[in-house]
Amino acid sequence: MQRTLLLAKIHSCTLTDANLNYMGSISIDRTLLDAAGILPYEQVQVVNVANGERFITYAIAAPANSGAIELNGAAARLGMKGDRLIVMTYGQLSPEELKTYRPTVVMVDEQNRLLEVRLYDDLRAYAAQQ
Repeated sequence: MQRTLLLAKIHSCTLTDANLNYMGSISIDRTLLDAAGILPYEQVQVVNVANGERFITYAIAAPANSGAIELNGAAARLGMKGDRLIVMTYGQLSPEELKTYRPTVVMVDEQNRLLEVRLYDDLRAYAAQQ
């Protein structure tokens, strides 16, 4: 059986722009995408901490070290510049993969500069009980 778990997240990043007249997606600083292991055009879930909105879109790479986090197209209506967002990806893992699985968490400052990459505790102890 496959289980769906968090693969990576960019935690508490700051929305830098919202562009309604752009074809869908969220633009994310390439440095942050790389740190999280999120691929361009990969599906992401976005949570807006300021207003509680949750939505699914796909990631587009913004220039590296730009600090850009921009909602595009219809998603631009779901946030305002300065809102704090959490961007997450999920994946399907087998029981065997769970033995070494560790989600990646990217921590940023108020300007979306990379502060730290954390790995959550693995599930080995949990998997051993199964």
